[in-house]
Amino acid sequence: MSNEVLDAVRALLPKIAERARSTDEDRRVPAESIRELIRAGVFRMLQPKRYGGAESDPVSFYEVIREISAVCGSTGWTAAVLGVHPWQLALFDEAAQDEVWGSDPDALISSSYAPVGRLVPAEGGYRLSGRWRFSSGCEHASWAMVGGLVLGDQGRPVDVMTVLVPRSDYSIADVWDVIGLRGTGSNDILVEDAFVPAQRVMRNHDMAQLRGPGQEVNTGPLFRIPFGTVFTTTITAPVIGMAVGCYRSYVTAMRDRVRLSLGGGRFAEDQFAQVAVARAASEIDAAILQTDRNVRETYEHAVRGEAIPVELRLRVRRDQVRATERALEAIDILFKTAGGNSLSRGNPIERAWRDAHAGSVHVANDVERALAMYGKGEFGLAVEDNLI
Repeated sequence: MSNEVLDAVRALLPKIAERARSTDEDRRVPAESIRELIRAGVFRMLQPKRYGGAESDPVSFYEVIREISAVCGSTGWTAAVLGVHPWQLALFDEAAQDEVWGSDPDALISSSYAPVGRLVPAEGGYRLSGRWRFSSGCEHASWAMVGGLVLGDQGRPVDVMTVLVPRSDYSIADVWDVIGLRGTGSNDILVEDAFVPAQRVMRNHDMAQLRGPGQEVNTGPLFRIPFGTVFTTTITAPVIGMAVGCYRSYVTAMRDRVRLSLGGGRFAEDQFAQVAVARAASEIDAAILQTDRNVRETYEHAVRGEAIPVELRLRVRRDQVRATERALEAIDILFKTAGGNSLSRGNPIERAWRDAHAGSVHVANDVERALAMYGKGEFGLAVEDNLI
């Protein structure tokens, strides 16, 4: 299934590339692109087989995301975020899964995990209110996962939850007008005093500890790997893909370019340009090789039914944030050496530069925090974080 998805996606890439500029300008991925990705099976790759999904090896999913992102960063980012949510929904109570997929196995879910919502206990569940930012692809989704704090008797937070809400319970505020990843349509979600039944709420701590209720029915190895591995790699994969696309565009554009300054001559014969290409290519390769290796090792532990070692979880995060840094380094090298040719709006190099830098500010790409956690672990200190 995963190879078939990759083949199907590659056939779509020329059209997605043609729409890249309008995606950026219109601030949303065209519905046509989303429909094509649905038909290609992208959003079912991490979905349980019992609901028509593929339960693919996650490395295959990230490969697909990189290919999409190479031709359009916003489409790749949106596909990644919408595509990882079926994996997370599979950790929820079975009743919640039935609500979403029972009538529509192709239902899409957006998210905004910051715990800015307020959950007040009520009979059979909670009352939810809040406003969440940065919900990528939300206009294409019929459900959303949002973060919330459970308020105790004194009105103080007592727990952190991820909450599943249907489209009928929230509105979308069109506020997304940014420098990079403009086409992701990462608008705000607003909920005003909606009732949330208990099966649509999951404790973040339980999810981080691999104790989601959905794991009782979704027993495959895909659902026994940590959220901190699956989600953070989902955020880095598009950034790596953007670097791949930038590199391909750069080499194609610059191979036959003749300089009009610095003594003229073919750009490709300039040893400094050759070194720049080599450095960029090496950074991209390192990013892909390390992230794929770590996710593959994690998945293999799950296949064998083994616990995921803390040391591996920390290495995943170390190399995941470094992969983002490496991708940015590659793009920055290419952007700088392309000169004025990289400045015109809509140029693939310019767009990759904007999109990758925008993606790098996501909380999952907090480099210093992730590296510090790895260092603590190496020194034998306790590390507690929901993203490991």
